[in-house]
Amino acid sequence: MSRTRILDGGMSRELLRLGAELKQPEWSALALINSPDIVREVHKEFIAAGSEIITTNSYALVPFHIGEDRFQKEGPALIRLAGRLAREAADSIADRKVLVAGSLPPIFGSYEPQNFQPSRVQDYLKILVENLAPFVDVWLGETLSLIAEGEAVRQAVAASGKPFWISFTLADDAADIESGEPRLRSGESVEAAASWAVSSGAEAFLFNCSKPEVMRAAVETAAGIFQKAGAQIEIGVYANAFEGEQGESAANEGLHETRGDLNDDAYSRFACSWAEAGATIIGGCCGIGAAHIHRLGKVLRS
Repeated sequence: MSRTRILDGGMSRELLRLGAELKQPEWSALALINSPDIVREVHKEFIAAGSEIITTNSYALVPFHIGEDRFQKEGPALIRLAGRLAREAADSIADRKVLVAGSLPPIFGSYEPQNFQPSRVQDYLKILVENLAPFVDVWLGETLSLIAEGEAVRQAVAASGKPFWISFTLADDAADIESGEPRLRSGESVEAAASWAVSSGAEAFLFNCSKPEVMRAAVETAAGIFQKAGAQIEIGVYANAFEGEQGESAANEGLHETRGDLNDDAYSRFACSWAEAGATIIGGCCGIGAAHIHRLGKVLRS
């Protein structure tokens, strides 16, 4: 088994814990505007917890969250700030290399595959890529709900000269958990997404922002596709801690409650299961904090 690399966890609730103001629809973008030092501190806390890869706080820097006018006027500067804060945190560590992943979110909304606009997506991705590029080591298209979003990210970063990872969010209601047949929130199969990844040039194929219970089946499916194709693509997982159904409202409306049963020990047990199934990049998404990352890192490395 390859050595597991440790991602960071979810940014937003760590920002709240350290005193940043977050409210919808801007959400974590507000911290860049009002308290950037806290953003840097969250990055440092994840690094101290053992993260080898930290992710820029650029997820909410899209019109879906901050509005079209603000994106056009303030977006480039905020995107550069998100990149610089992550880079500064990574470079402040002298004893080991910490990578910075440039977060490229779903442009037209989380869990909103029906809103994807192929004719407009590159206009927005171009701004994110151009302004993050000086600061990042790898691109991370994350929380993508359909294969076309992954292809849009591939096209957007093709000329950057930097590797890219693609991470899809999975359907995770009770029926999906019981079925054991993993699919994206668009309804497309994980098998189809993994087959696309084989020819995409992606160095890693991940699953994020879904319940831990649906992740192992997705890892196993992807591992099978890659093995058959002879593809050397890493597999990763970073689940969330949301309770209830996640697709009932837009991601910029309200605040999802988090599960009380998913403490650091429980999450680390899931992490071990994903590693056993073939995942070599593991971290956490919404509601998974530095304490979870510290614990899963210790357990996986033991």
